[in-house]
Amino acid sequence: MSNTEWPLWEVFTQKRQGAPHEHAGSLHAPDKEMALQNARDVYSRRNEAISIWVVPSASIVASTPEDVGSFFDPANDKLYRHPNFYKTPGVVLD
Repeated sequence: MSNTEWPLWEVFTQKRQGAPHEHAGSLHAPDKEMALQNARDVYSRRNEAISIWVVPSASIVASTPEDVGSFFDPANDKLYRHPNFYKTPGVVLD
């Protein structure tokens, strides 16, 4: 990162109480306070959210497509972990 570039932040918004936070986008900001204010201005300017999370992109750890075999193998051989034999209730959002 050059001295003229601010860190990248990932923005998550919650649309209504009880709903999950969903990824809304990314933005650059010098610190967490400015990231939160910028996220509010960009991703909730029309009251689309009731809650906002900002997370430094550098702090996110994720699996890669190459990990699909070794990383997810233990779950794939246990059918009881998947709802194949029973129905799961759907999420009702007002």
